[in-house]
Amino acid sequence: FCLITVIPNIPYNAVWKSRGQTVAGGHGPCPTFNALHYPKGIFVNKSQTVFVADSSNNRIMKFRRGAIVGKRIAGKNISGYDPDRMCEPSNVIYDTQSKTYIICDNQNHRVLRWPRKSSIFAEELIINKECFGLAIDDEGSLYVSNTERHEVRRYRAGKYYGTVVAGGHGQGSRLKQLNHPTYIFVGPDEAVYVSDSWNDRVVKWDKGAKEGVIVAGGHGKGKDKTQLHHPAGLVVDRWSTIYVADHYNHRVMRWYKNASHGNIIAGNRYLPGNCADKLNGPEGLAFDRYGNLYVADSNNHRVQRFNIRTV
Repeated sequence: FCLITVIPNIPYNAVWKSRGQTVAGGHGPCPTFNALHYPKGIFVNKSQTVFVADSSNNRIMKFRRGAIVGKRIAGKNISGYDPDRMCEPSNVIYDTQSKTYIICDNQNHRVLRWPRKSSIFAEELIINKECFGLAIDDEGSLYVSNTERHEVRRYRAGKYYGTVVAGGHGQGSRLKQLNHPTYIFVGPDEAVYVSDSWNDRVVKWDKGAKEGVIVAGGHGKGKDKTQLHHPAGLVVDRWSTIYVADHYNHRVMRWYKNASHGNIIAGNRYLPGNCADKLNGPEGLAFDRYGNLYVADSNNHRVQRFNIRTV
């Protein structure tokens, strides 16, 4: 793999516009190419093209900047286990070396490599292993979260059996445990950040650590600024500031390094809605090279972009 983690170059005290712009979907939960159905993981390339794991449509979609209609680049609209199908994909990233998409085919319990110039057949990289989140490090190793085994594993290039780098001690809330880990992010020092969703916290596992450190949430589920409720999409910038989609609070939170609480950067408090300044069950997060924030607004079946106001 050659999957380089991008550490967003975001100003320390950046502010985003409160009203988002729909850049993908927003036309109801439909299988048409201008719509999405419960989008989950996303990424944005240098051209501000948005790639979406369109979960309930069983496909990966691509929306160029300014496009209303997207292009299906992997999967079909019907679920299945055949080489040309998926079942509720949860995440997608891009391998620059092989020019392929790496996809977590969630309900089929496998990780796929899908050629960029073909929308027909996929190669199975990992099979018979539950997956949800994907990430990479600067060495090209692939990281996969497993919500059934409550762990994150690292897979070196060409290796089928991974090494546990977070969790792996059963389901629980102790610092050496995880409880339904979903989205993950890997920093340049190979520290693994995990949205420990059912523990309502984000946990950082340094390279070689036997237990994690709570870096956001961890005070039970709730709507206070010290709390999270089912954290989802996760990004960490060069300041070690954490950006996390707070799913059931319908907001995106920013937690500075060593902070005791976070602050809301997108979404209107903890109330769901479908207006431009609201979110409903946010999932995946991404930033473009300008620092604009992208949110998979899952229950609204759209991806929203919140433009940065400070540069």
